[in-house]
Amino acid sequence: MNMKKSILAAALLATMTYANAETTIKFSHIVAPDTPKGQMAQKFKEIIEERSNGDIKVDIFPNSQLYNDNKVLEALLLGDVQMAAPSLSKLQRLTTKMQVYDLPFLFKDMDAVERFQSSEVGQELLKTVEPKGIVALGYLHNGLKQFSANDPIRVPADMDGKKFRIQQSDVLASQFEAVGAVPIKKPFSEVYTLLQTKAIDGAENPWSNIYSQKFHEIQPYITESNNGLLDYVVITSKSFMDSLPEDQQALVREAADEAIAYGNGLAAEINNRDKQSIIDSGYSEIIELTPEERKQWVDAMRPVWKQYEDQIGADVIAAAEASNEAQ
Repeated sequence: MNMKKSILAAALLATMTYANAETTIKFSHIVAPDTPKGQMAQKFKEIIEERSNGDIKVDIFPNSQLYNDNKVLEALLLGDVQMAAPSLSKLQRLTTKMQVYDLPFLFKDMDAVERFQSSEVGQELLKTVEPKGIVALGYLHNGLKQFSANDPIRVPADMDGKKFRIQQSDVLASQFEAVGAVPIKKPFSEVYTLLQTKAIDGAENPWSNIYSQKFHEIQPYITESNNGLLDYVVITSKSFMDSLPEDQQALVREAADEAIAYGNGLAAEINNRDKQSIIDSGYSEIIELTPEERKQWVDAMRPVWKQYEDQIGADVIAAAEASNEAQ
């Protein structure tokens, strides 16, 4: 074999080897497998492994087995994981505009959330993380948050001096400070122990997180406040996507779109189911707010919107608020 043929043969072999090489996607998240996020991750795995004919493998690491949400962004950029679904609050470090999702009492229900996230403004927000090397593949629902606590929480005055765990979010800190509470920024993986040892007095979470993490077993009161949103964004890194051939990039986006739609379809069902399971367990008393009590919360926390208007953008806040009215 002459030199030219040898070079061609070597190049062909390298191409074949690369084409047959298996790509592994490590998908790290912090909640249980039976939550909306956990179910979305499993569906993503099933879709992409089947359609890639095994060329792409997905390893899922739930319950903060690899990283908590505070560290997963760095891990993603370093290539230690390839996918994650952090809460929208965590993106504050990348873009201040995403703080709109932490504003208290902004969305009246999940239909309003869906309308905003699907809108031109909501989709443009996903692109604001791109300069940081992050590719946002789509929004993933969990649901609206409820207050769980050691004592009954009905009106803002009941929060005075109480320590509440929050995510790494300045907006959420301001939300609790507005009602005299003490916000404590801690990773989700530490919340159960903090509640169990009474190092904190309460937390805010959707029903699925409260139930799957057994917070209801150690928190005797849950106020159905629907005070804010806890959604996620499914992300990967630009460097990882650029490392894939175009057909695999398209497959990752396609699988993510379908898995996110699947997870979002389950979110309301899972939250309703888990709320009923909490009621049936008898561990916690569910406190329902009267319209007058709810108005006290809205009045107390609404000034937080103005506080962050310059960072988020008045136009973004206005668009989000407008989503409460069905088109």
